Amino acid sequence: MPLIAHNELPAFQQLHEEGQIVLSSERAEQQDIRTLHVGLLNMMPDAALIPTERQFFRLIGASNPIAQFRVHPFALPHQERGAEAQQHIDTYYETFDQIRAEGLDALIITGANVTHDNLSEEPFWEPLLEITNWAHENVTSTLCSCLATHAVLEARHGERRQHLGYKRWGVYPHRVTDKKHPLVSDINTRFNVPHSRYNVIDRERFESAGLRVLVEGEVGGVHLAVSGDGIRTVYFQGHPEYDTISLLKEFKREVIRYQQGERPDYPPFPDNYFNLTSEAIFEEYKDRLQAALDNGQSLPVFPEQLIIPNLDNTWHDSGLAVIGNWMGLVYQITNTERRLPFMSGINPENPLNLTK
Repeated sequence: MPLIAHNELPAFQQLHEEGQIVLSSERAEQQDIRTLHVGLLNMMPDAALIPTERQFFRLIGASNPIAQFRVHPFALPHQERGAEAQQHIDTYYETFDQIRAEGLDALIITGANVTHDNLSEEPFWEPLLEITNWAHENVTSTLCSCLATHAVLEARHGERRQHLGYKRWGVYPHRVTDKKHPLVSDINTRFNVPHSRYNVIDRERFESAGLRVLVEGEVGGVHLAVSGDGIRTVYFQGHPEYDTISLLKEFKREVIRYQQGERPDYPPFPDNYFNLTSEAIFEEYKDRLQAALDNGQSLPVFPEQLIIPNLDNTWHDSGLAVIGNWMGLVYQITNTERRLPFMSGINPENPLNLTK
């Protein structure tokens, strides 16, 4: 069912132009359909701020046939922003005080760039914990993505992430390891997920925290896990929300860092992402770039327009299915008196009546 464009956020118009159903607030009020209110705490850096909105909005808006969605983006004032990103936030985002006053049915917390080895040293650490603690008591379900997963496991369960010693970067196969959970109902038992991170929390630490691992890959590691009650907190380590070109854009940023002397080596290719034709194009580009750098010549144009037609997306459908299942569970659990979860005889310790 549709997203509700309750303000002038450009992402709504962009998704409408893609063909997704987006209703105005006036039209939404005329629909005899339940509205779910979903928060998006967007902690991504400036370059990824707006694409991240669109990626998660797209998944939410296409996820459930029996509800319409009002999405509430907000950000942490403790993160430094450039002028353009801050203006976007000031214009279109809500504040946490507004979110807390109005309440939510579900919350998504994105990843973030970090500058310290210890997450507790990040300027957003304390405000992030304030939000996650509030959500744990007042929101039916919170979905944590990547860095947010690592932060919540450390703060709530004392399980700290471990540095890999390299960047896990690419598209990796995963398998459903717990087929009984409704979050993975009717999805492929084997599917791909993009990853982009330097740190990991392994299965042993998830299980030590009393969490339930649902999806795992031999290389990618744990992708999807849930809290012991089955729904209150959902954890992603991968990025099923990524656009087809997201890893290409990350690769381009790393190449630019190499050009500017911010990294000593030319970046490796993301695993399992570029085909042989694309890799050959990039190898030729690398040689031309290096020659230009060595000789002080003009730099060649990054060949992304040659690459984009060769990219495949092998993760979107499964990501959409998981988000659809998640929204369906939130819809079922949330009381008709919205924002008062786990009421009317629902067991808060096992609201889905799951068996081990």
